[in-house]
Amino acid sequence: MAYLLQQLLNALPMAGLYACLAFGYALAFGVTKRPDITFGALVAFAGQICLLLTDYGWSHLYLVLPAALGLGLVAGFGYTLLFGVWNARHVMLPLHRRSPNAVIVASLGVVLLLSEGARLALDTRSLWLPPMGQQFVTLIVVDGVAVGLNRLQILHFGLMLTLVAIGHGCLAASRAGRLWQSVCQDPEAARLLGVDADRIFVLSMIAATVFAALGGLSATVLYGTMDFGAGLMFGLKVVLVAAVGGYSRPLQSALGAAAVAFAEQLWGAYGPMIWRDAVIISVLVGMLVLSRRERIIP
Repeated sequence: MAYLLQQLLNALPMAGLYACLAFGYALAFGVTKRPDITFGALVAFAGQICLLLTDYGWSHLYLVLPAALGLGLVAGFGYTLLFGVWNARHVMLPLHRRSPNAVIVASLGVVLLLSEGARLALDTRSLWLPPMGQQFVTLIVVDGVAVGLNRLQILHFGLMLTLVAIGHGCLAASRAGRLWQSVCQDPEAARLLGVDADRIFVLSMIAATVFAALGGLSATVLYGTMDFGAGLMFGLKVVLVAAVGGYSRPLQSALGAAAVAFAEQLWGAYGPMIWRDAVIISVLVGMLVLSRRERIIP
């Protein structure tokens, strides 16, 4: 029993990360209505820029670790946000106006730009942060066995949960949320009612970038490193989860993504690890096929 409870607790940090990423991705998917693999690349880009600037602050500016890490976090968020704004205004919006399907092709080009740019900046190195926040916090004792998480895992889960809660609160109770819903449902009708659908499109893409950046930075600090393989895998999973959950229901997508994290953790605890991603992605694809609805996407 203690082992099972520990595995469920171990799933919380990843569940929080998946929920945050799925919520952010649903914001962008709602206005594009097309799969966009750029989201996973933004997660990885934020983490890699953070590692690069942290290493620079430590090795060249001779900063103490908290200051170097702070520099890396600020730089990672700032660069990712700037790129997200540029991508939304000058790449995705013009292409979406002409042909929404062009977004899919453009996202591949953006991924290549981000991945190769980060690789060249890092000189094809893998950087790691030192272990931090490893003090174990006992949450419950079962049969004399302490069950809990370390401080960094708890902080990470709390941050991800807070981001999702704030995002859902804004969508549910603010004018911005109502405008987003209107553009998601019918952008042309929204325009007829005086809504600036292009502005909502750009703001939705920027909001998705914020979720991707914060999720990627938190994951980098938690796990000590980040690469584009991990970022694209995160992106692929949230694409499938968001498609199953529905692009107009970010909270539902977030809950579905959290369930995927628990399934991954339990599979890793009781099944062969080598088959984990293959099984999870296959199940998600199967759910997508079974939940498919006939609809016309303009």
